[in-house]
This record gives sequence, C-alpha cells and structure tokens, in this order.
Amino acid sequence: MEPLKKAKKFKGPQGPVVLVILDGVGIGTCAEGDVVSRANTPTLDWLAQNALAAKLKAHGTAVGMPSDADMGNSEIGHNAIGCGRVFAQGARLVNESIESRALFEGDVWKELIENVGQHDSRLHFIGLFSDGNVHSHIDHLEDMLAEAKNQGVKKACVHILLDGRDVPPTSALEYVDRLENFLSALKAGSDIDFAIASGGGRMQITMDRYQANWGMVERGWKTHVLGEGRTFSSARKAIETLRRENPDVIDQDLPPFVIAQDKADNAPLGPIEENDSIIFFNFRGDRAIEISMAFEQAKFDKFSRGPKLNVKYAGMMQYDGDALIPQKYLVNPPGIDRTVGEYLVKAGVRQLAISETQKFGHVTYFFNGNRSGKFDASLEDYVEVPSDMVPFEQRPWMKAAEITDKVVEAISGGEYRFIRLNYANGDMVGHTGITQAVEIAVETVDLCLARLVRAVKKAKGILVVSADHGNADDMYECNYKTGEVVYDEKTGKPKSRTAHSLNPVFAYVYAPGGSIKMKLSNHKDLSISSLAATCLTLLGFEPPEDYTPSIVEISA
Repeated sequence: MEPLKKAKKFKGPQGPVVLVILDGVGIGTCAEGDVVSRANTPTLDWLAQNALAAKLKAHGTAVGMPSDADMGNSEIGHNAIGCGRVFAQGARLVNESIESRALFEGDVWKELIENVGQHDSRLHFIGLFSDGNVHSHIDHLEDMLAEAKNQGVKKACVHILLDGRDVPPTSALEYVDRLENFLSALKAGSDIDFAIASGGGRMQITMDRYQANWGMVERGWKTHVLGEGRTFSSARKAIETLRRENPDVIDQDLPPFVIAQDKADNAPLGPIEENDSIIFFNFRGDRAIEISMAFEQAKFDKFSRGPKLNVKYAGMMQYDGDALIPQKYLVNPPGIDRTVGEYLVKAGVRQLAISETQKFGHVTYFFNGNRSGKFDASLEDYVEVPSDMVPFEQRPWMKAAEITDKVVEAISGGEYRFIRLNYANGDMVGHTGITQAVEIAVETVDLCLARLVRAVKKAKGILVVSADHGNADDMYECNYKTGEVVYDEKTGKPKSRTAHSLNPVFAYVYAPGGSIKMKLSNHKDLSISSLAATCLTLLGFEPPEDYTPSIVEISA
C-alpha cells in the first residue's frame, strides 16, 4: 500500500485527535420513543451549537447491507469507520453466494453433505434464529435445509438461538411457527427427519463474545451437543411454558431447552454425535468465535466438553481470519484492507484504542478490518476495561467512567496522536428495552463526554464524536409514516423495541478556540465510512483517493 501523503497546509493539531463512538446513539425520528432526545444531554447539546455538525447514514447499502431496509450494526459500523470505505458485508455476501449457488458448489458444503451420507449421520444447524439480518437470517437456514434435502440428507436438526434483540422482544414463536411449517412442507411425501432439537435465548447460551462469559458457551454446549437440560415436546411448548413461568422475560433471556423425542424416556431428539456435520449459520463473527473454538480446538480448557467428537464443523463465514476460526467455512468474508490503523502505523503515528469488554473487539478487531492483533505493537496500545457481569439494565452506567479516566489521562499525557474509544451504553442498555435504564445510559455517556471536551480543549486537540448506528433513539415500535407509537393491546403501553434503528447518526467535530480553520465539506449523503477520511484530514494527512470523503475541510 502507498504511504499517506502529508497535507501541504495543515500539520495536525498540537494535541491528539480523539474519535468517540457513542454506540447505539442516533438521531431519532419518532419523538416518543427517542430516549436520546428525552435524556438530559447538555454536552451533546453544546456540541450541536459549538462544533461542526453533520448527519451520517449508518444503515443499509450505505454500510454494505443488502438493502436500505436493513439496520446497521456494531460490526459493520466499526468496519466502515475503520476502513473508510463500504464493503459488501456478511448478509449480502451470503445472499449472493446462495443465489449463485457458489455456497452449495463449494468444497466445504460438499464435504459436510458427503460426511452425513457416508455415515448415515445428522446434519446440524446452530445459529441466531430470526430475520434481523445482523448476525444471521432465517432465509439462509431454510435455503440450506431445502438444498440438504435435495442432496439426499435424511436427518437434520436445528438448534435455535432466540433473538428478541435485533427483532421484537417477544417474537420467537413467529419464527418457530414459520420454520415448523417450512419443515412440514419439506417433509411432505418424503422420508426425511428434519426437526428443531434445542434452543434458548441468545444472551443465555452459546453466543458469548470477547471471552466475557464462557459459561454461556458451556450451557450452549450442554444443550446442543450433549442434549442435557430441561426437555419439552416442542419448541413452541418450551417457549410458552418458560414465558408462563416468567411473564417478564424476553426472548434473548429465555433459559435453554431440549426437545425430547419420546415422552416416556425424555431422550433428547438431536444431540450432536460421532460423525455428524455441523453448520453454525451466523455470518457475523463476534458471537460465533467461541463456540467455533469449542468444536475445533484439540486442546480446549474453557470448560469440559466431554469426549472429543469426530465431527465436521463449519461456520457460515470465517470469523477470525488471523486465528483461522473456524478452519472450514461456507462463504468468504469481505476482504477489508488499508484501514486507518494500518495507514497511521505506516506513518509512524502512535495510537490508543480503548473500550470495555462488550465493545473492545469493535475498536480493535472490527476497526482493523476483521484483523486480530496489532499492526505494530510499538505504536499501538489496546486497553480493555473488563465489563461487569450483571444485566445491563441494572448497571446502565457500565464502565463509561473508567474508560473516561484512562482516556483523559492519555489525552493529557501527550503520548498519542490518535485515540479511539467506544462507549457501549447506548447500544447494550438499549437492547434491554427498558427505557428508564436507557435514559440513564445516555446521560452517563453525556456526562463522560463533558470530561473529554475539557481534556481535549486543554491539550489543544480535536474531538470527533459520532456513532456506529442508532438504538437508544428508537425504543418504541412506531408507525414511521405517521410518527405515532404502536401500543400493546393487552397492557395499553407502548410496544418496546430492542433492535437497532434505521436512523442516521450525528457527527460533531470540535477544535477548541477556533485555532484551526475548518468547514463542512460540500459532499452530500455521507455515511459513517467518512469518519476515516475525516480523522486523517484532522491529523494532517491526505486521505486515500478511494476513501469516502471527509466531512470537513481544512482551510488553513
């Protein structure tokens, strides 16, 4: 890659350029559900008046999703921010691979199918069970089940991870009924045995990330692989029973369950056994890595797996290209290169990346184009602040203060020219659907942001504040044509929304004291991918020509 060129008229500020990503804090369009606007945010209000301000797209085709009906997410958001361009992302890549049949004609798919045919064994599918299109899509699952039948697979099991996070919070039965009807039609007139075998909420089993809670993965292993746990006659029966026992629970928090094949002995319908094939059908990587490690690693010490099974395992994509996790995958991930971090290392710029555990991989792995590790350890420091192991709504301030302490120290220390950080509060608390907690989360971040403004001002740096997508700005189901909230017929209260929004996000660029003459660029309809060129411009470099243009121009 060609090195960055230094700008002719501007060498960068005296202090650091600090990029603050307010995860899940967007610009609401439905007033009643917009907790960001409802919250007390004097710092954001002040920036709106005293900084250069722009709106950026953070969803749909502007960040590499298949259509503008698709919400953005933290993975592709940080990809876009970090690499400064828009790459076709997981959902679109899988769609194209299925439509072209490249997935089914690939060596990995053929190997999995041949394995179950040779051993008369089962083909298993594990993954997030919804059409949220953030980690997975039920369409992909159904396409693979149909193709498996066409290629002679007789036995298949589906292990469903209930969503309620990227889709409405209690929508699981809609997807269960859809899949059961699909399987019934698939089995009509044939002798195949395809069925749902186990399940549970995505925040209870299997889908941990950043090795924050291996107990989740262990519970998933016992549920899917060993068939251990509370048994039910069907997935619908399991969900209805668990909801009746705890009426306040939402899908993502439902306990694990196992489907029994026989009422008499409660034997599990579909545990994973010797010579089976397994597909983890999530295309997004962060919550797929640990379960992949459990299936693949010969030496594994995170929990007791029981006897190592001789199985064929594949992910929908390769979730970590550096660590080669998993070894086998169905669709090639986006080939992201020439990220901001790599360019700055080549230019000798010292950098700090920091967040708490919940988003640590986003300011490192995803920001660096799905790359593990550092480009140059002598020029990069990555700081992870361990997240608390409590429900987010019970501690909505999370680790924002601790992150701020370290960033304020780094700003004043003068060691770094570029600092990037993520406050996870707006997104992680937003996913709970509890608006009181979300309001506290937003106000917490605003309070911390005030400290960063003061520190940047003192150091004569530049502050860039934006987000990767919306969430806290859209906490109620809304009729977007009329702007009216949708109410629950039973409770009379607004229907809670836990998914990301389709709203734009703000971008504030603040240079204290007006010492740097800059203005908004003339480019229209920019997305969050423009933040990369913006930061390079503010650091005194000319962004690469193929980067999305900067939102600011330096005039002197």
